[in-house]
Amino acid sequence: MPELAEVEYYKRRWEPALGQTVQKIDLHEKNRVFRGTDTEDLTKSLTGSQFSEARAHGKQMLFRFGEEGWLGVHLGMAGKLFCQSPETFEPHKHDHLVIHLEPSVLIFRDTRYFGRILWHRGPEEPDWWTQAGRNLLDDDYTEEIFRESLRRRSKTPAKSLLLDQKHFPGIGNWMADEILWRAAVHPEKRGGQLSEKEISALYQCLREVCRDAMRVIAPDWSDPPQSWLFRHRWKDGGICPKTEKPLARIQVGGRTTCYSPARQGKAP
Repeated sequence: MPELAEVEYYKRRWEPALGQTVQKIDLHEKNRVFRGTDTEDLTKSLTGSQFSEARAHGKQMLFRFGEEGWLGVHLGMAGKLFCQSPETFEPHKHDHLVIHLEPSVLIFRDTRYFGRILWHRGPEEPDWWTQAGRNLLDDDYTEEIFRESLRRRSKTPAKSLLLDQKHFPGIGNWMADEILWRAAVHPEKRGGQLSEKEISALYQCLREVCRDAMRVIAPDWSDPPQSWLFRHRWKDGGICPKTEKPLARIQVGGRTTCYSPARQGKAP
């Protein structure tokens, strides 16, 4: 599933069409990606409006049309966004939402149907956006706020804690592994077992990994350098780039987890 930087990457894919006016909407209204969405109002309200704003937060995107149209996009497991010219656009059976502007075409494509399209019309941002949790890179996201998130779930493994979108929006499987590896914290160590030093290290590494991902991946989906765990975590037999010892793969909270026993220690 796309994480923080990948979502930013896809958000930027639609940005070339900012300022353009919607001419027509094509959508598969009965598709599950529109569950709970008033597709009739979406189609009617978007047509003739100007694409005015694009935002990303965590694993969600918000696109504004005119003054009161708010289109939410969650990519799910396999969703993708495209911006094409009318001359190069060819309809695909998994194009669940196609927004024809002048002179661009915006496409939401999802081959596995786990994504979601949300729609809200009104002068204020929708609740599903404003209640999406803090931006982990904001200046006011302090270590104390991070500590409070850990205190609330003291019996939860650190890996599962980091995947809680209410507290850590945008952090997914690979980012959680990267944070724990850089902080030298075992993924099964529970929140209440973390030392003061480990909590501080996790906070610093959380911010560092978010910044690094936005810098390296978000602009053009570039591969991270070999010095990241990311490049070594995907298959059995990986080698830790810091210790040069074998990596291990376990299940934590039902999620495949890669870690370095030599760096992160034994299970607590």
